[in-house]
Amino acid sequence: GVSRTSIEKNITLDSATRIELSCRLDHKYSRLKNPQVTWKRGNETIRHINKTENSWSIQLRILDNSSLGSYSCTLKSEEEISAVFHLQVPKIDGKEKPIVSYEGDTAVMICKSFGYTPIAWTWYMTNGSEQIAINDSLLADKYAINRVSANVTHLKILKLTKEDDGVYWCEAAFELGKSKGELKLKVLSFMVPLKPFLAIVAEAVVLVTLVFLYEIYSKRKEKCA
Repeated sequence: GVSRTSIEKNITLDSATRIELSCRLDHKYSRLKNPQVTWKRGNETIRHINKTENSWSIQLRILDNSSLGSYSCTLKSEEEISAVFHLQVPKIDGKEKPIVSYEGDTAVMICKSFGYTPIAWTWYMTNGSEQIAINDSLLADKYAINRVSANVTHLKILKLTKEDDGVYWCEAAFELGKSKGELKLKVLSFMVPLKPFLAIVAEAVVLVTLVFLYEIYSKRKEKCA
């Protein structure tokens, strides 16, 4: 890197493990004399450093989500170079664009976990600022949750109404923590696609009425003449 260079890397973990984080200085920076290297977890300094030639590393034992977060190594000499490692649980793939459906129809929402198998899936719906877990066994006539495979879950919402419009969440539970995916559902009335048509019909009716009134007025004018 160059002066005050910072490099970031995401590391995904789903279960307890041992991990070694290393920062290695490239040979082209061997000119840097007596570099001072500091490891930190967040703002807390980690003192134990394993050093080899131009390389500094720490070994971590990740047992639960309290050990996740950001770890950084910073080298200070004539230049300052740092690297940040973000230890995180797997991200869930939801859907960026809203799912659009109509009242009375059925909507299916899908969440996936690529490369990592969750222990369990949970679906939530948003009610104001609260997230309410969806229990399909209690509301079988409204919801159906299917775990298509270990890495994929479906939420089927039956007989859509305007009240179903809103934000939904799928939550995957891993050994090291939980991860959520967001999905949005937009429920439209059947009148929505008819509005442009009705507007055109209304314009046509108004036009025909005006023409009809104009003809009546013209005939009366001719009679009077």
